[in-house]
Amino acid sequence: MTAGDGRVPFAIPDITEAEIEAVAQAMRSGWLTTGPNAAAFEREFVEYLGGGDLIGVAVNSATAGLHLAIEALGIGPGDEVLVPTWTFTATAEIVRYVGATPVIVDVRTETLNIDLEHAEHLLTPRTKAMIPVHFAGVPVGASAVREFAARHNLAVVEDAAHAFPVRDGDRFVGNGDSDAVVFSFYATKTIATGEGGMLVTRDPDLARRARTMRLHGISRDVFDRYSSRKPSWEYEVVAPGFKYNLTDVAAAMGRVQLRRAEEMRRNRMAIAERYRAELADLPLRLPAPTPDPAGHAHHLFVVQVEDDAPIGRNRLIEELSTRGVSTSVHFIPLHLHPYWRETFDLKPESFPVATDAYARTVSLPIFSSMTTAQVDQVVEALQEVLGPHAV
Repeated sequence: MTAGDGRVPFAIPDITEAEIEAVAQAMRSGWLTTGPNAAAFEREFVEYLGGGDLIGVAVNSATAGLHLAIEALGIGPGDEVLVPTWTFTATAEIVRYVGATPVIVDVRTETLNIDLEHAEHLLTPRTKAMIPVHFAGVPVGASAVREFAARHNLAVVEDAAHAFPVRDGDRFVGNGDSDAVVFSFYATKTIATGEGGMLVTRDPDLARRARTMRLHGISRDVFDRYSSRKPSWEYEVVAPGFKYNLTDVAAAMGRVQLRRAEEMRRNRMAIAERYRAELADLPLRLPAPTPDPAGHAHHLFVVQVEDDAPIGRNRLIEELSTRGVSTSVHFIPLHLHPYWRETFDLKPESFPVATDAYARTVSLPIFSSMTTAQVDQVVEALQEVLGPHAV
């Protein structure tokens, strides 16, 4: 949805002429599939995070990146993987792709990130890995995850679809000690390529396997095969791989977005600060502030409707829509979806925090190109519906 019809869209990508020109140049170059822009994007992305021994593997979605990471770690049938219920289905479905079992975990009240205390009670000898999710752009907490994983000998793949760029202590999410961290560049994410993602790891073997498996299990990248000065028609299929490579057109856009990432984060932060100030007196539970301004990507601004509000969550969404404000809900917890609920016999009472939060949660518009007038419209609509003079 565009912003030209008087409505405030929930989210739109922040695209400038620089991204458009980069895409046009990529198309003129003749490289439409994976090529020099994708290779440069991988290098520049890990340099942004701190460089060193970090390796980037560009893929066509975060889902693909998560799948490649779990596959490269050797997770398979008989294994269990801890996954928070408060996430998009992709986080859990990739565990099923490799024949393993996702073990669904409740979340913490203040952040809606994975509850490690609950996870502790769900461990079995079959638990081999965990996939913590940095919900809305708030880090799970590297030290806590590292300690938990080390104590239970678990591999860690971080779902950082919401978490770029954001610092966790003195390092960016993505520059920690996990086996792999996966970012999303979907159209509504903090940097966008339309579709796309990046797997980041320090493990050269994991990266090598991911590179092979992202393109049909072929032993040489297409870029290497078609840019070499030597005859390069020969290749070997060494595994039954997938089709997960990122196109050069998307990567060209991503490289420009990467250069604008901090500027866009600051724009979202300013919107979040304004929401926090102007909605403070309404019957809403606002997101907990972070002590470090750089410690939040502000991908989402999620509020929860309090018990004393004049209307409930669903009615609030309807009333905001009639006032030209688009919203969403992040997330419908996994344990409430038919597939996960019925396949694994999940009960709402087993996830009290997520079940309660789901009934209250609304995601307000927040995107880096959002105008002051659009923020005004959201604030005024909420005050009209939930304020002391609500009708």
